[in-house]
Amino acid sequence: MDFASDGIKQAVGIILSGDREVLEILSLTMRVSLISALIAAVIGAPAGFAIGAGKFRGREFLIAVLNTLMSLPTVTVGLVVYAMISRRGPLGELGLLFTPTAIIIGEVVLALPIVSALSCAAARGIDEQAWKTAATLGAGRARAFFTVLREARYTILAAVVAGFGRVIAEVGSATMLGGNIKGATRTLTTTIAFETGKGEFGFSLALGIILLLIAFLVTGAFHLLNKKV
Repeated sequence: MDFASDGIKQAVGIILSGDREVLEILSLTMRVSLISALIAAVIGAPAGFAIGAGKFRGREFLIAVLNTLMSLPTVTVGLVVYAMISRRGPLGELGLLFTPTAIIIGEVVLALPIVSALSCAAARGIDEQAWKTAATLGAGRARAFFTVLREARYTILAAVVAGFGRVIAEVGSATMLGGNIKGATRTLTTTIAFETGKGEFGFSLALGIILLLIAFLVTGAFHLLNKKV
C-alpha cells in the first residue's frame, strides 16, 4: 500500500512540476497520434463509406477483411513495417527506422482498418430512402454520396476517434519502429513500459495519469463537437 501511495504522490509531483522530459514525451505522443489518425481518416473514412454504400462483386469479402484487420496485433504490424523500412528492406535507403515517421507509418496501418470498417458500417446502416431522396432532389451520384456522407458525420467522427484511441494507446509497434530513444522517439506508452521495468513506478504512474486524462479530453471533445454538428 505504501508503494502505491508513494507512487501516486511522486506522480502528482511530476505532473505539477511541468517536468521537461514529460512535456517532450507528451508532445511527441500527441503529434504522432494526431497525424496518424488524420491520415487514417482522410484515406479510411471515404474509402470505407464507399465500400459500405457500393454494390459490387467481392464487397462482402472486402468487408470481412476490414473487420478482421481491426484486430491486427500491434507487434505484427511493427514487424511487417520494420521489415519494409529496415536497412535490408525495400525502403531501407530512406532511413525511416527509429524515427517518429516510422511510428506514424505503423500507427496509420493500425488505425486505417478501424476507421474504414466503422465508416463502412455507417454507410450500411443508412436507410436506402436517404439515397433515393438525394437522387430525387437532383443530386448526381458524387453529390448524393457526399450528401449522405454528411448525414453519417457523427458515426464517421466516432470512427476517427476510435482510430485515435487505438494509436495513442498502442505500445508494440511504437517500440519496434521508434526504438524508445530518449529525446527522440519516446511516447507515453513506450516510456511507461520501459520505466516500469526499471522500477520507476512514480514516473510511469504520472505518464499513465496523463494518458488517461487525454482519453477523457478526447471523449469530451467528441461529445461536445457532436452537439454542434
